[in-house]
Amino acid sequence: MIFTDSHCHLDFDEFSGHLPELLFNCVTSGIHRIIVPSTAPDNWSKVIRLCRQHCSGENQAPRLLACLGIHPWFLSGLTQQHLEQLTTLSQQHSKDIVAIGETGIDKVIAEKEDNLAQQRSFFEYQLQLAKDCHLPVIVHHRRSHHEIIPLLKQNKSPYGGIIHAFSGSYQEAKTYIDLGFKLGIGGTISYDRAVKTINTVKRLPLSAMVLETDAPSMPLAGFQGQSNSPLKLVNVFNCLTQIRQEPAEVIAKEIESNINALFQLP
Repeated sequence: MIFTDSHCHLDFDEFSGHLPELLFNCVTSGIHRIIVPSTAPDNWSKVIRLCRQHCSGENQAPRLLACLGIHPWFLSGLTQQHLEQLTTLSQQHSKDIVAIGETGIDKVIAEKEDNLAQQRSFFEYQLQLAKDCHLPVIVHHRRSHHEIIPLLKQNKSPYGGIIHAFSGSYQEAKTYIDLGFKLGIGGTISYDRAVKTINTVKRLPLSAMVLETDAPSMPLAGFQGQSNSPLKLVNVFNCLTQIRQEPAEVIAKEIESNINALFQLP
């Protein structure tokens, strides 16, 4: 079985000291592709450069695939000019990127920084940019399904995307699926307390799912306090097989097909 981590921040400093070894271990664990979203203007070039170095999946490393976007955590000091820079860079690197993101709305940050209007504006801009570039979008949410869903309906795209680190109800999941989105299944399902999300994942069609780690964030149960790793994708997959009825091989094959279709990969 082979796997794709649909969301991993390999450009972050936590990985800089041991990246070649980590990538080699990913390959030996069956992780043959990693999608690397960017978060802010100051890491766009780094993400592009890193993924260009590993764009073929050769040299004992997985294939790395870049995304360009602005995360709702990093809006302080940003202006319309940064969005215009994102547009220019996305057009220049149209052959290097597979999605726009990570973008979205985070109500926890909005309450701390009183920037909900800015979050909405930046999110809507990136939704339109994804459509203009004929790309899917990687969507961050936290306590914000009620904010995100209306904007996705208003800015409906044939290219869909991923609701990153999905947690929520079956009805919310179904709404995203009907809008053409896949749901990112990650370490949340390793926690017994995540009853609502686990019960939702049990009911979803396999065609709606992709796997992710969000490393170095979102450690799985039993690894709290440690930096997460793309190697934990196998643990996420094992958790998924325990709550689904299909054979592991069927689950793995279907999820890889979902990635291929969404990102138009061979």
